[in-house]
Amino acid sequence: MMKELTLRTRDYLVSFGECMSTRIFAAYLNKLGKKARQYDAFDLGFITNAEILEETYPAVAKSLHGDWIDDPAIPIVTGFLGKGWKSCAVTTLGRGGSDLTATAIGKALGLREIQVWKDVDGVLTCDPNIYANAVPVTYLTFDEAAELAYFGAQVLHPQSMQPAREGGIPVRVKNSYNRHAPGTLITKTRDMSKSILTSIVLKSNITMLDIVSTRMLGQYGFLAKVFSIFEDLGISVDSVATSEVSISLTLDPSKLWSRESIQQELDHVVEELEKIAVVHILQHKSIICLIGNVQRSYLILEKV
Repeated sequence: MMKELTLRTRDYLVSFGECMSTRIFAAYLNKLGKKARQYDAFDLGFITNAEILEETYPAVAKSLHGDWIDDPAIPIVTGFLGKGWKSCAVTTLGRGGSDLTATAIGKALGLREIQVWKDVDGVLTCDPNIYANAVPVTYLTFDEAAELAYFGAQVLHPQSMQPAREGGIPVRVKNSYNRHAPGTLITKTRDMSKSILTSIVLKSNITMLDIVSTRMLGQYGFLAKVFSIFEDLGISVDSVATSEVSISLTLDPSKLWSRESIQQELDHVVEELEKIAVVHILQHKSIICLIGNVQRSYLILEKV
């Protein structure tokens, strides 16, 4: 019908599922005699660009607090959605974006605790699809949880810990299918004295770039030139390692999924980098990420 599918159009179409499901759920609660009120996050005040903007929190608090005082009802809010900062168009927050919606609302309202309900018994020691004997982690810090999410743990949105950390609000991850399980409690700090390794994450289909140049030796500004190329192309770098004459870095092609051609983007990166260095590209690699106590990491590395 529309004969085009831009990111803006896609986000608008995808939003209908979330908007309809929250309306159905609110109607069902009202039918049960539990007074509920449905909200679309983009009308509630969720303003986004690459992340939730600070202007979101007072707008959300004003709407929810005001409505509660005037006419108390259970708020049913669409997750995963926001409104573009400049475009004012409907935007989506990516995989697990409802986690970010929940923690942003928690910060806006100054809640004592935020609960995120999933289909597993909390954050696990590793992916159960890889190792069947994975067990829930009882406690995590915000930093540990953010690292796990960033490197691919499916249970949390990568940016969801930021509002909770800023608001100093604990986050509890629970299982919708096993509500009596204690889950995982995520807080600012925890006792790390006996902790060595908390969790292991495998991130697959990674692209690695080796950038080699003798111009690096004893010179300043080379790293800035390299990263300015990625900035100009709007590409995020996952991890970086450097030596005297080389830089090794990884990219996650899944973050480019919305672009017309991943390979075209990579070729463009290499073309620009080859103006200042020799570049080797390795595709379809994996990263094994070990999350644990940095102060005792020598015990992990010794075994690795």
